[in-house]
Amino acid sequence: MKRLWASWRMKYISGNTPMTAGCVFCEALKLSDSAENLIVERGERCFVILNKFPYTSGHVMIAPISHTAELGSLDHETGAEAMAMITRYTQVLKKVYRPEGFNIGANIGAAAGAGVPGHLHFHIVPRWNGDTNYMTTIGEVRVLPEDLVDTYQRIKKVALEN
Repeated sequence: MKRLWASWRMKYISGNTPMTAGCVFCEALKLSDSAENLIVERGERCFVILNKFPYTSGHVMIAPISHTAELGSLDHETGAEAMAMITRYTQVLKKVYRPEGFNIGANIGAAAGAGVPGHLHFHIVPRWNGDTNYMTTIGEVRVLPEDLVDTYQRIKKVALEN
């Protein structure tokens, strides 16, 4: 197996990040929208944030502003806004990255692989034929060709145009 050292991920693995005191999404909402804070857009009920530890460049997440872990606890308006944002950002990502497909989904509960099981969120992961696959264990390596600040700026620019 090939090894690609990504020592910056140790903060994530060890839980030693500035936002581990509370919910990462609720803590992010207290911050301003910026490349540093990775918040791309806020709606009335949901917001768009880059994944700090992305599977691919362009990996964004849509989360309700309210802290909830269950799909069933979302009101109709919040669910509709989340779906509208998912639809909108697949279009934004198509313009920015020209992916050949997407993985879109939610891991609900720790047993399903949720890294933040207390705050429901949806992943949008751009995909290309021949990329390293969704699961690192299958691809055996993950290489991200773009810095998160560059990703933020590219996505934000196209999102503002639409």
